[in-house]
Amino acid sequence: MRRPALLSRVPVDPYIAALLGTVLLAALLPARGAAAPVAGGTATAAVALLFFLYGARLSTREAMDGLRHWRLHLTVLACTFVLFPLLGLAARGLVPYVLTPQLHSGLLFLCLVPSTIQSSIAFTSIARGNVAAAVCAGSFSSIVGIVLTPLLAALLLGNSGGGFSAHSLLAIVTQLLIPFLAGQLLRRWVSGFLVRHKKVLGYVDRGSILLVVYAAFSEGVIRGIWHQVTPVRLLALLGVEAVLLAVMLSITTYGSRRLGFSREDRIAIIFCGSKKSLAGGLPMAGVLFGAQASLAVLPLMLFHQMQLMVCAVLAKRYARTPAAGFSPAPPLPETGTPPRTPKHASRAVLKRRTG
Repeated sequence: MRRPALLSRVPVDPYIAALLGTVLLAALLPARGAAAPVAGGTATAAVALLFFLYGARLSTREAMDGLRHWRLHLTVLACTFVLFPLLGLAARGLVPYVLTPQLHSGLLFLCLVPSTIQSSIAFTSIARGNVAAAVCAGSFSSIVGIVLTPLLAALLLGNSGGGFSAHSLLAIVTQLLIPFLAGQLLRRWVSGFLVRHKKVLGYVDRGSILLVVYAAFSEGVIRGIWHQVTPVRLLALLGVEAVLLAVMLSITTYGSRRLGFSREDRIAIIFCGSKKSLAGGLPMAGVLFGAQASLAVLPLMLFHQMQLMVCAVLAKRYARTPAAGFSPAPPLPETGTPPRTPKHASRAVLKRRTG
């Protein structure tokens, strides 16, 4: 009876299970020969569709309204695009003793992708934090990440990420930016359709990413990816990512407190500033890394599941912990005199009876 109770507390995401199943399918039945360009072309079209949907769903007005909380948003952006990349660069010292150069490139790419939106909002809500701030912070991170993540990857990853070649920049513009901007421009005409078919389009989102994963890992299997990553290296990668997550959770927790944010804002900063988007990172990896995308997305997939499990436990803990210093005071009577305790009341009644 104890084992099911323990497993029920661990949030095994069905989508992560589907991703792992896709990796297994690519390992057993990779796209070879004439099927390889078909899988690659389908994945490219799926990425364009995915970013079009991102642009069509993201409300620019809603994002601009959130600028009132600029200190919180700048803090989250600094954690996502400054502190994370610095830690990823520092992990270069682990090569080749702990990480291979390819796994470090994937780890560094993980540090460059934007923050999540859906899970950050969900965990902030569970922990009784500032949900509106989480919505705006996640949206800002996604908008900035569409431009900043590919540029940072080209700058910091060098040849392993494609560099500043005309081909890589053209791929970023045509597969990511143009579809996103088209979605923003057509939002007023297609938003109603997207709202009415929200559930179906959710499957389109996830199916698109599964296609990207299958195409990337198929090419990786053909190139011998599983001969490049041993079980010992995988365990080492998990250990490095556990340390990375612990460091970012500590920085967002204590840093937001030192900056004077309220408890609700601190919760939003913790969950938005320490998490990375699998949905946003996978299609970018396919564009930026090409044949090496399979190794590049492996650290991101592992980190995503790890952050879900850890943040779910943290959110429940915050929900059970009352806010310090916010215990309500007892209401005063209308006369302004302090209320009598039962002991004082009994003494007053006794005095009247004996007086």
